[in-house]
Amino acid sequence: MAENENVTAKKPRVRPIVRLGIFLISHSNYVSLICFVSGIVALLLLPILAKNTYVSENALMPGSANNMLSTHHVSHANKFINDLTDSDIESHKIIAHYMSALDAEVTYHKFYPQLNQFHPLHFFTSPDSGLVSKNISCSSLGINVAGIIRAPRGDGKEAIVLVTPYNPKKVGPGEALSLGIAYSVFSLLSRVTWLAKDVIWLVADSQYGEYSAVAAWLREYQAPAFHEADIVNSEICNDSNAINELGQNAYSDRKLYGGFRRAGTMAAALVIKVAEQGNHHEDSLNIYPEASNGQMPNLDLINIVNYLGVHKQGLRIKVTKMFSLLGSRWLNTLGGIFESLGQIARSLNPEWKFGISATEYVEGAATLASSLYYQGLGVPTGPHGAFRDYQVDAITLEISPKVSPTKMIRRNEFILLGGRLIEGVIRSVNNLLEKFHQSFFLYLLTSSSKFVSVGVYMIPFALLVAPLPILAASLHADASKSTPQSTSSSEVDVSHKSWKWLNSARKVLVIHLWGAIVSLLPYFLYQIPNSTPTTNFTVWGILSAFSLLILYFILASPIFEAAPSQPEKGEWASLKSVTISTAFIGLSLMSVINFATAEIGALLIVPICLLARPLKLDIRARSLRALLRATCNLILGFIALPPVAYALTKGAFEGFYGTNVGDYWNWVESLWTWNSATYLYVGIVHLPCWALCIHILFHPC
Repeated sequence: MAENENVTAKKPRVRPIVRLGIFLISHSNYVSLICFVSGIVALLLLPILAKNTYVSENALMPGSANNMLSTHHVSHANKFINDLTDSDIESHKIIAHYMSALDAEVTYHKFYPQLNQFHPLHFFTSPDSGLVSKNISCSSLGINVAGIIRAPRGDGKEAIVLVTPYNPKKVGPGEALSLGIAYSVFSLLSRVTWLAKDVIWLVADSQYGEYSAVAAWLREYQAPAFHEADIVNSEICNDSNAINELGQNAYSDRKLYGGFRRAGTMAAALVIKVAEQGNHHEDSLNIYPEASNGQMPNLDLINIVNYLGVHKQGLRIKVTKMFSLLGSRWLNTLGGIFESLGQIARSLNPEWKFGISATEYVEGAATLASSLYYQGLGVPTGPHGAFRDYQVDAITLEISPKVSPTKMIRRNEFILLGGRLIEGVIRSVNNLLEKFHQSFFLYLLTSSSKFVSVGVYMIPFALLVAPLPILAASLHADASKSTPQSTSSSEVDVSHKSWKWLNSARKVLVIHLWGAIVSLLPYFLYQIPNSTPTTNFTVWGILSAFSLLILYFILASPIFEAAPSQPEKGEWASLKSVTISTAFIGLSLMSVINFATAEIGALLIVPICLLARPLKLDIRARSLRALLRATCNLILGFIALPPVAYALTKGAFEGFYGTNVGDYWNWVESLWTWNSATYLYVGIVHLPCWALCIHILFHPC
């Protein structure tokens, strides 16, 4: 009997996962510090952990066939360029004539300039939402020229798109060369027998913007719609007659196709551009892959361009870098440390391949920072972004000549080089039996031939945000313990604890509602005529502060208290617990939409969320640790304010010269114009969390 009583008296065994959770919560301060520092170290190690790129899809077979583009096609391209630059005939007529001479199906696509206006109801639509100005005239009509080559071995279900933006009002030398390169490839493809996918050459009228012209054509291609402005202006401008005249003039001896012509589903798209000036060192190729909200094309598309450019054409392939980081002393010092550690590791075991040279590390870090920045910004880096809105893999290729290709010999070499590169890419894509899917869609570039996959770069983010739920649970437990015991009954005490938590949640919810209001204010400020960015930013700031004061007085009113209570010792801890919980939820949700934005946001908001503590308590303590924490809180509170964070980031990468308060408004305007989710993150997640942390700092305790 005694043994049975001893067995029943034993406590139930606690599961290991529960014991681990209790251990982490009880040591939350140390765990938070270790995780955050580890996240920073992991982020700095990403250039070392980058892998060499490789072609995942075997069917692509880049460089397996010899180039067919010859000097014969180059001579025709030169004649095309000369007619385009020297003739008095309108450029779109010349382009249509040359396209039709290759037996291509040529059509004109008319479009109107779009309104770049912030509207909450259209935020989640594509950046080019089809809204046109009511006060448009016939002179504002833009005309794209599209030519389609039907594949002799295809069934018309797939297509490859070439895009060359140009300004018909004034065709520059770079635009003329890009058109010549595209024409040389187009003339070759019109005669080959191996083509299995239709080829579309879109000459985009970029007088209202490159992206706008491509997006207007894509919208009609993918989802045709009739707009009232189109119908009205067709009657006024008599567009149908004008287009017929374009097809029947003396220069165009072939009939144009009426209506809008389509090919198959787009397998890939290449935007071809030529830089106006060379870099005076070597021919190079700049790749711009970023699209809206951090979307990237399949890595295989970049891989075949890099392989063909380097191994076949001898080009230097470049991606965007943060050049301000190349001369950074701390980054060069860090690169030297990693290089030394790598040498020590290889001396211990030659098979350990840790570490890279200091120069390679610095260049990789600068490229990684650029890739992270442009993905986090959520704004396309070229007209290729319009294709990613329809899930079509596309990149912009900007070819920079070694010297200005004004001489005929140099121009021939340049057209041959660029044309063969495009030919090789099209031939590889032509081999695909399905869409790009083998390689990565989520990655960061450290060079044109190295990348960091999502499985690696998510580790720093996970380490940065991991302390938030742990510290929130610890603060909630401490706040519950600090609640004064009720003298009436235990039921009243439990109810009091519940109301206390709900009061904190209510305050956090209202502040996030304030963030949504602040995000909507630009829509009304945009209606002010003839206002400058500085004026808009100032008015926006005043209205935001005024609305926050109103909400503060509402929250402080006894009418809106969930339960009557006196100031409590653990009230700020409960408020901080709910605040960092919402910060964790917001960052996690943002990581699904745009991982780069969540990564940058975590670097800015997590430190102040972890350190936030009433300044009054630190001042009372009068210890060095408390004063240091108070100083860090004030500095972090200043840095985490969105306008300040933007100014410091811009100054670090571009310099502080010429920076003014209106720059932040221009940046925000670009975010909502492109419907970047970063705008929603800043207004609904980052700004409210910052305001709550500042409220905790100045809490009366």
